Formats: sequence, structure tokens, C-alpha cells
Amino acid sequence: MPGTFEPLPGGGAAVALDDVEISIIRSLAVQLLELIGPGPGAETSDDPLAELFTDGPSEPPADPVLRRLFPDAYSDPEGTPGPEQAEEQRAYSAEFRRYTENDLRAGKRENALAVIRTLDGLSAESAGDGGAVLKLDPDESRQWLGALNDLRLAIGSRLDITDEDDTELLYRLPDEDPRKPMVMAYLWLGGLQETLVSTLMP
Repeated sequence: MPGTFEPLPGGGAAVALDDVEISIIRSLAVQLLELIGPGPGAETSDDPLAELFTDGPSEPPADPVLRRLFPDAYSDPEGTPGPEQAEEQRAYSAEFRRYTENDLRAGKRENALAVIRTLDGLSAESAGDGGAVLKLDPDESRQWLGALNDLRLAIGSRLDITDEDDTELLYRLPDEDPRKPMVMAYLWLGGLQETLVSTLMP
């Protein structure tokens, strides 16, 4: 089981993690939470009903990692559109973003928080043991899957990974390359994500 998720009877998943792995995942989840932020308007209203009708941003985020996490909904799959099509796509994307990004941010924050909460509970249970087995129920498994995906998107963006060929090149980086630790984290999280997906498949 070390390093890989396995299904639990009745649903959910389990993985053995040592203290270093727990610390790394928790740190990455905290950084993801800070990157996503509270969301526009989150600090300006205590009225849940008013918050429900708060519009989100209409422009893509300036940070390239956030643009990867919150991409435009409309783009031309065939290539570069003409000026009129590009303007139309921007208008559609802006409208879609305005009504969806706040909810998307809230969901990503909740997924990251679920990772932190479950790891904090695990650390308390296994203090001094050098590691423990993390057991997730089906809902927690789905939240972890979302958070792992977001973490890989964020790291992949920092590493300029756009396709599978980029990943193959990263495998061959020399140990002295400063990107190597981030690459190792990216590949490790990918293995966790892949095995967690398999536990959720019927």
C-alpha cells in the first residue's frame, strides 16, 4: 500500500503515508488554499443570501497558475479564431466566469481544506509513529481527488508542462536541476491521483 491508494470495503480509499509525505501534501494544500484566496466578495458580506447573488470576476486571473485552475470556458478547438470570433468567445467566457468562478473557487477551497483536515486528524492519531494509514470515506476521496488534480495543475503550470512530451523530458532532468524537487512532487502526486481514481471506479 505505501504510496498508492487502495479501495476500502464499503467504499472509500486508504493509503500509507510517512511523516514527510504527510508534511509535503499538507504544505502544498495550504499553499493552494492561499493561492486560490477567499474569492471576490467573500470578505465584504455576512449575508448568505447576498453572497449567493454576488457576481464573480469577468476577466481571467493574472497569475498563470490561476488561469490554469480557472480557464476560459469558451475557446476555439480548431486553432486561432478570427477577430470577430475571438471577441465573441471573450464575451461568452466573461459572462460564464462572472456566474461560475466564485462557486468554483469555493469548491476548490473546500477540497484543499478537506485534505488539511484529514491530514491533521491523521497526524494527531499517529504522533511519534513515523507515519500512518490515511482512510477516506467516499466523499473525502472525491475531495482529495479534486485537490490532487488542482495541485498537479498548479505545479504543472509552474513547470510549463503543456503535454505528455513535457512530462517525458522532466523525467530526464539531472539531479542538480533546481526544478527537480518540484518535478518529483508532480510525478508523485500523479501516482497518488491515478490510484485514487481507480478506487472510485465501479
